[in-house]
Amino acid sequence: MKNIFQKIIAITAILVSGSVFAEEKKTITIKGSDTMVILVQKWAETYPDKKVQFQVTGGGSGTGIAALINGTTDICSSSRPLKPQEIHQLKEKYNSNGVEIKVAVDGLSLYINKKNPVSHLTLAQIRDIFTGKVTNWKDVGGEDHKIILYSRENNSGTYEYFKEHVLEKKDFDPAAQHMVGTAALVNAVGKDKWGIGYGGAAYASEVKEVAVAIDDKSKPELPTETNILSNKYPISRYLYFYLREVPKDDTKKFVDWVIGKDGQKVVHDVGYFPLKKK
Repeated sequence: MKNIFQKIIAITAILVSGSVFAEEKKTITIKGSDTMVILVQKWAETYPDKKVQFQVTGGGSGTGIAALINGTTDICSSSRPLKPQEIHQLKEKYNSNGVEIKVAVDGLSLYINKKNPVSHLTLAQIRDIFTGKVTNWKDVGGEDHKIILYSRENNSGTYEYFKEHVLEKKDFDPAAQHMVGTAALVNAVGKDKWGIGYGGAAYASEVKEVAVAIDDKSKPELPTETNILSNKYPISRYLYFYLREVPKDDTKKFVDWVIGKDGQKVVHDVGYFPLKKK
């Protein structure tokens, strides 16, 4: 009888061990851009290989890049390119410049409240608004009321892109309210008739997007897929994955899927724009 019980216990141990082994999953951590969080989460949910699980967190592109350098994330999602000093840190620590993978295109939208009658702005007007040179909506074709500025925090890739490419490296007006994440910024503008902010095109459902013109002689354009992929919309950028080394195994399969047909369909479904025209 004792031998029978020992055999049963042994068989049970093998079955339990086999079950644990069968359920073992590869975990891929992705950290970084708040702009990209909804996109990366959707990729993680949609990815067909269910033996792979994901840990997706935001915090800003700068936070994700720091995590990549510190070795605490597998993939950094970023709405801006790596800076020279960040590449230098990767080189010193891992003997690698890092691996850049373009995963989507984004039109950086200007958000205003749906009740605001303003429909278009030039790049110069946008720059003047966010640097504090223009402070009243009446000066850009709107009603006589103070403009309320909403911005991203300075660890955001979107903040850095906007400051460099739209503000031409000028400082934001100190009156600007810096919001944690694009969703919070959109929520604020959606409740504030006199507010204006900026962020990824996929977040614009609860606010009004402003058509943007290069100058007062140019046609204002909205951040539609056609306008962005044909370079008619003047504020667009790539969204990136960064890795410490060339991806391998499950990570490579996931990255290949992201930039392939099915992954790029997710880009379109979420509200960003695929790398190539459909």
